[in-house]
Amino acid sequence: MDSPEVTFTLAYLVFAVCFVFTPTEFHSAGLTVQNLLSGWLGSEDAAFVSYHLRRTSATLLCHSLLPLGYYVGMCFAASEKQLYSPSQAPETWRLFLLLAVTLPTVACTLIYYWSWDRWACHPLARTLALYALPQSGWWAVASSVNTEFRRIDKFATGAPGARVIVTDTWVMKVTTYRVHVAQQQDVHLTVTESQQHELSPDSNLPVQLLTIHVASTSPAVQAFDIRLNSTEYGELCEKLRAPIRSAANVVIRQSLGDLFLETFASLVEVNPTYSVPSSQELEACIGCMQTRASVKLVKTCQEADEGECQQCYCRPMWCLTCMGKWFASRQDPQRPDTWLASRVPCPTCRARFCILDVCAVR
Repeated sequence: MDSPEVTFTLAYLVFAVCFVFTPTEFHSAGLTVQNLLSGWLGSEDAAFVSYHLRRTSATLLCHSLLPLGYYVGMCFAASEKQLYSPSQAPETWRLFLLLAVTLPTVACTLIYYWSWDRWACHPLARTLALYALPQSGWWAVASSVNTEFRRIDKFATGAPGARVIVTDTWVMKVTTYRVHVAQQQDVHLTVTESQQHELSPDSNLPVQLLTIHVASTSPAVQAFDIRLNSTEYGELCEKLRAPIRSAANVVIRQSLGDLFLETFASLVEVNPTYSVPSSQELEACIGCMQTRASVKLVKTCQEADEGECQQCYCRPMWCLTCMGKWFASRQDPQRPDTWLASRVPCPTCRARFCILDVCAVR
């Protein structure tokens, strides 16, 4: 392949992947289906259901046009192949053109089917119809969903391609091509998996992601999974009417403090240890009085006369957990990204220390 072909192919591949799996940069630049077609889609807040009926259809059509866009671009990037004249193009490219034309044709046919009878055949409308009363239609249920979505007390989280929305009556998951809907009173929720990541993109703290399986009692309603940060689990439970069951092997760390304590303990493990003199006995931790003191503050981050940290001369009086809780209690809850690098006063003598100065007792 010539250089222009390779360059265009790589550039278009990157564009296509980012257009389908829109990263933050594409959202900021407005290169999304929602932004490009905002005039036709309308407002999500004004009419949630109508907006997503159009959005899912427009997204399917736009994504199906990507192969055709590549072919048109290659007509200019590789003009010597005469791709602008399919009868003279190589057989491989003719087959690719056939595929590139077939995809949007199928997409248009499917969208036309969905829009038949005022979108009654759309998967979202068919799901809402399952909850409609005999004397009403799916549009009556859609009106209820629209009203509840406009309320400010709804629970909403997640990336644009996998949003989770919980209102007083409904549990919804908004994906790229579909909107899953289930009524709260008819669902069973189970935490099936938890994934621990060492660093969050937004902070230096670890993050735990929970996978919750949402299954309706009605076999006609398709089950789906939602994912959220464990720190949002408590807020989700407050909005749900049904209890959430947990698998036996899943441990949920709900608070930011729990995540920090785990990180605090892992960092102290790699710090130098402190050897207790044989004449000194370790007493119970004065914070919890449940376990023996297990840490000692020793300035190891820098030389004795350098930096902001100070030497602490207190004997070991705190356990690792209580020292971690004390460290966390002195932090700004709105700035978790600064916690690990901050300095706090010793709870006994007020000498300032950092995490590097917390030494396990041996």
